[in-house]
Amino acid sequence: MKEDRQLRTPFFTKLKEYGQINATPFDVPGHKLGRIENDLLDYIGLETYMLDSNAPMGLDTLSRPTGVIREAEKLMAEACLADKAYFLTNGTTVGIISMIMATCKAKEKIILPRNVHKSVISALILSGAMPIFIRPEIDLDLGIANGVSYESVAEAIKKHPDAKAIFIINPTYFGVTSDIERITKLAHDNGMLVLVDEAHGAQFYFNERMPFTAMEASADISASSFHKTAGSFTQSSVILTKGKRIDHVRLRSTINMLQSTSPSALLLASLDVARKTMYFQGAKRIDRLLKMAEDARSILRTIPGIKVIDKDYILSKGGFDFDETKVVIKVSDLGITGFEVYKIMRKKYNIQLELAESHIILAVLTIGTTKEDLDNLVFAFKSLSKKYYKLRNKLPKIKFDYQFPETYTRPRDAYHAPKISVELHEAYDEISAESIMIYPPGIPLVIPGEIITQEVIDDIDFYVKKGSVVHSDLDNGYVKIIDKEHWMYWEGEENDL
Repeated sequence: MKEDRQLRTPFFTKLKEYGQINATPFDVPGHKLGRIENDLLDYIGLETYMLDSNAPMGLDTLSRPTGVIREAEKLMAEACLADKAYFLTNGTTVGIISMIMATCKAKEKIILPRNVHKSVISALILSGAMPIFIRPEIDLDLGIANGVSYESVAEAIKKHPDAKAIFIINPTYFGVTSDIERITKLAHDNGMLVLVDEAHGAQFYFNERMPFTAMEASADISASSFHKTAGSFTQSSVILTKGKRIDHVRLRSTINMLQSTSPSALLLASLDVARKTMYFQGAKRIDRLLKMAEDARSILRTIPGIKVIDKDYILSKGGFDFDETKVVIKVSDLGITGFEVYKIMRKKYNIQLELAESHIILAVLTIGTTKEDLDNLVFAFKSLSKKYYKLRNKLPKIKFDYQFPETYTRPRDAYHAPKISVELHEAYDEISAESIMIYPPGIPLVIPGEIITQEVIDDIDFYVKKGSVVHSDLDNGYVKIIDKEHWMYWEGEENDL
């Protein structure tokens, strides 16, 4: 029976057995199962080091599993309604890059929303694929980009019937989903593959009250960060596939090209046990979590100066569905920004939020979240309201204007083009040779091959002044642009990089 199979943790069980046999280690890693004393060993214990082995006999090989890893991956696929699963120890970043590289070749088009993660841009550079960006639904009141509408996808397909694939985010960082089932059917009807970023949706697979999953929608392939919302160790993720459209030989080859040949056994074991826990406990514990979250939202709604962003709000703004394990709160009516709230929460109340934007903050809940955690969040907001709400009219209203730049050339061409560095304010109307993004969540303001507009410059200035982490290749106020004077493509010649 399925339940009997799901009780198994084949990789973790074998790893634990190996850690207990007191083997004489002449293989790597160099700590030799914890024989080198250090501060970390003293803190976390010898048992952890004894589990940190590197594919000894009987523990299988991640690059081509035939034993306990293969069995663990089969159990993961079964638990997630997929046909196949691939364990990842380099995070969903390598999953997304692998998905795109395995399905889209150089100069083939891929339709995708503009609010994609930076890993997608890396995949475009490595694969040479041409992005066809579609505008996500914009919430001007909150200053965020949400999902994509069915109509916008249909229009993109109509304009680009030769596109190879469609890329969907399920859910966005703030928990908003698109009509993934309907979009998948449309894409398949037009001969296109469907790739899904489920970095923040691993928990969807374990409770019927959660939004629709990629595998339920019969999408071809998805990447899911089990470490973000399903309890495995940081950097452990999974690729899931369904149907016969994916070339698994190419996919495996691509993953092996990108992923470490020395994967962490601890990360693999954490995937194995997280799957079992979520399979047997996920439904009940997510139900309990949703009840706690709604109770907290009910109190938060009564606090002056903050606005709780819930499912009703998202649906009223045209969203398709909402992940209610995300607590999104508009704080700007307090007269302070989300960035300020983020810092105050950590310094004064010892609360670590996931993310801040100009108007809002995000708290991510999982089955590991406790009532005490939510009580602390409520208390902190009550205190903030008492201090700041009366000052709300003293700060100017925060401006938000979502746009994305015009594409001049595909990211791969820009990446390989000759480059020069200029001060940010001298980059107006130049072609970017790098991605510049705010982290988290890692959504680029401009990518290689796009024209740097004044809006992009102003946005970067805004985030820098607010103390956000701006990721770029240079950290001295300079940016990389294409040296058009020495670029063959600028002179009108074909560039086949």
